[in-house]
Amino acid sequence: MERLPYIDQHSRIIKTDRARAWAALLRTTCENPEDLSTLPSGFVLDEADPPKRLATKGQHPFSRYSLVFTLEEAYPGHTRLTAESRGVFPGIHGRIYRALVIGSGGHRLVVREMLRRIAVTAERS
Repeated sequence: MERLPYIDQHSRIIKTDRARAWAALLRTTCENPEDLSTLPSGFVLDEADPPKRLATKGQHPFSRYSLVFTLEEAYPGHTRLTAESRGVFPGIHGRIYRALVIGSGGHRLVVREMLRRIAVTAERS
């Protein structure tokens, strides 16, 4: 796994155990939770260590990036879900893309909303 420059990290405490949080992560991020190759367009599986870690990566002409989810017991019956983003944005087009996606705050909003949806899914199951 290539170690890309750090972008940001966001966490959320989910009121359930790690196994249920993992299942919710897969239901929320994969088209088919039984098949980790069905991640959203633009992402492929880099590494998985259920129910502790799901690492994804991707690339396009303006960026190479990774999004890694880690799940750890925060305290009994509660899981801390963390999403860490890394990426490189080469060239002038990459710098412009980074400004639009990261600099605008849009990336932060999308990641936080994703964590919220995973938490809601986990806590409902």
